[in-house]
Amino acid sequence: MLPDPIPFGSVAARVAKLNARYANHGATDVLRHALNDPDTGRVALVSAFGAESVVLLHMISVMAPETPVLFIDTEMLFAETLEYQHTVSKQLGLADVRTIRASRTAVAAHDPDGDLHKFDQDACCDFRKTKPLEHALAPFDAWITGRKRFQGGQRAELQFFEAEGDQRIKINPLAHWRPEDVQDYMVNNRLPRHPLVAKGYPSIGCAPCTSPVKDGEDQRAGRWRGSEKDECGIHFVDGKIVRGALKRAS
Repeated sequence: MLPDPIPFGSVAARVAKLNARYANHGATDVLRHALNDPDTGRVALVSAFGAESVVLLHMISVMAPETPVLFIDTEMLFAETLEYQHTVSKQLGLADVRTIRASRTAVAAHDPDGDLHKFDQDACCDFRKTKPLEHALAPFDAWITGRKRFQGGQRAELQFFEAEGDQRIKINPLAHWRPEDVQDYMVNNRLPRHPLVAKGYPSIGCAPCTSPVKDGEDQRAGRWRGSEKDECGIHFVDGKIVRGALKRAS
């Protein structure tokens, strides 16, 4: 007779256990354990291949290069991002990079002229990023993000593990890192930089909605500049998905 399966508790219960279990661990240990802990289940890394993405991508390449990496191509990205994604994936030997896009049907129905971002940024993010990612994450119990507390706004109180509603767990191994920690890791591991960083883009999203950041500005000031929007909609706040504009912290 087969043994009874180990109970897989609710997302909230597992998040509480994971945060208690790894409260005093560093980023690399949190990630290593998260990839193998029964309470996280099936895990994928979601990466925008942006300004700081290479840190987690490198960690994954060392620990478990077969980990699925979900790259959302909104078809509004900088050409530099697409080239960087190809270069980094090849250099690090990532074995399972999956490019996620909105369906042709969705694009034809919602943004046939490619100008929806000019009128409704939330709707553009929703069908080009949020919905394709929701579909791609369906087989997984948890996903890894590169969010950090120092990025401010809704991220200021970030924990290592979050409940994404009652659907899955979000893992934030770099939550407590400082900007210098990120830079030191890149230098020490001789990792390639996103070419737009040197041009004043410390946070990189879609080309129409990302602008350079001036000295003294918040790192994410160039994302959706001039609006109250702070997140693309793929992240949950207080356990609830937020599809509308999120207000920046004052």
